[in-house]
Amino acid sequence: MVRRMLLGSQLRRLREARGITREAAGYSIRASESKISRMELGRVSFKTRDVEDLLTLYGITDEQERASLLSLAREANVAGWWHSYSDVLPSWFPTYVGLEGAASLIRAYEVQFVHGLLQTEEYARAVVRRGMKGAGEADVERRVALRLERQKYLVAENAPEFHIVLDEAALRRPYGDRQVMRGQLQHLIEISERPNVRLQVMPFSFGGHSGESGAFTILSFPESDLSDVVYLEQLTSALYLDKAEDVAQYEKALKELQQDSPGPSESRDLLRGLLQLS
Repeated sequence: MVRRMLLGSQLRRLREARGITREAAGYSIRASESKISRMELGRVSFKTRDVEDLLTLYGITDEQERASLLSLAREANVAGWWHSYSDVLPSWFPTYVGLEGAASLIRAYEVQFVHGLLQTEEYARAVVRRGMKGAGEADVERRVALRLERQKYLVAENAPEFHIVLDEAALRRPYGDRQVMRGQLQHLIEISERPNVRLQVMPFSFGGHSGESGAFTILSFPESDLSDVVYLEQLTSALYLDKAEDVAQYEKALKELQQDSPGPSESRDLLRGLLQLS
């Protein structure tokens, strides 16, 4: 997904530099203007022939530059490891997993449950069973396995920065039995000590706050060509927002949540207090 976005943004830049319209670009590859738009947004796969024809149209004759972009096109069409779990995932979620795995900074607010990157195996199993009522045990276990695979990002050599604000509601709502919740709280205390993890808790005592619209995630990428993406999960679909004005609103909301919540050290104390009460 990210490679498609990166290639699309480079093709857009090349097209605009030559003053060529999307309609003209589409005509050159026997496609519509909307197809060019989807390509430039990284929302469709790329045919090598189409990329070759567009590069020719945009005046790219340097063999090394052409080879680099065509190589990116081939890489963009390779399915990620998570696609093997597509049978147990909603149609919109593989895109998110791909973006998450390529991000250098993940910022999030959660209110319903602990963020997937921070869930213990037992807690994740309880969450998945609740969300996949009627599913067979094998499907539940595959979904849990995917979640645990995603968590490897946080401890990898090039792990992203992960800044999370958890609403106290997510910590008090039980998933699984008392032992599962105690294990989850202990895990949060431990993982919050990692240098790339900044965990804060928004306590009930604060009252109303800027997270009133619900959970959201902001993904930032190391490639300068790629804009930040806001991910909003809904009951039957998901939204991916990348317009600067939309992203700015969510960044503002998260910044206020971070400012209004206790810092990481005080949040760990809050977690220890909840652990003693559980």
